[in-house]
Amino acid sequence: MTKSEVRQKILDVGIVPVVRAASAQQAILAAEAVAAGGIPIVEITMTVPGAIDVIATLARSAGSTVLIGAGTLLDAETAARCLDAGARFLVSPGFDLETVQLARSRETLIMAGALTPTEVITAYKAGSDFVKIFPCGNVGGPSYIKALKAALPQIPMVPTGGVNLTTAADFLRAGASALGVGGELVSKKELEAGNGAALTAAARQYVSAVREARQGGQPHVA
Repeated sequence: MTKSEVRQKILDVGIVPVVRAASAQQAILAAEAVAAGGIPIVEITMTVPGAIDVIATLARSAGSTVLIGAGTLLDAETAARCLDAGARFLVSPGFDLETVQLARSRETLIMAGALTPTEVITAYKAGSDFVKIFPCGNVGGPSYIKALKAALPQIPMVPTGGVNLTTAADFLRAGASALGVGGELVSKKELEAGNGAALTAAARQYVSAVREARQGGQPHVA
């Protein structure tokens, strides 16, 4: 899959599930469950024990149908290991120039993290394909995305933090290109219980929320 195809997949689906799990087994369960619910994308964070091995396992078992990404990346060396394991996109909580440069050299999509307008511009000018606005919920949520997009309409933004079923539509209507969703979708409680069915049901709810938001309606931003 080319970088442009990865980008289009993320835009089409509109949701990037962020997997933070206590074990490799939980992370694999999460990936399989959200895919069954209609979200064939998963971001395996480096906080998952054995995260790179999890990426490799998923790349072998589901890489043809599920878009596998690596998240919470802090340096280019770790990012390179994730790409070698089979990751198709990279996500960082903040901006690290070397990681962005690595992604560009490997023709791989990257979402670099940023929060302030200066950080957003810096990440985008350096070559970040999307800019991850994190932690968005702590600084105004949808209203903050609306404010950023008013000044920077050309920059594709993916808010993460504060995204849930109540706020998802408002984030999209405010101008978000896609949504990064963590524990509100990939519930720690359900992971610990091994309840893949609950995660699948939650994924379906998010798919419906995105579809309904994109079908029309005016923004509802505080």
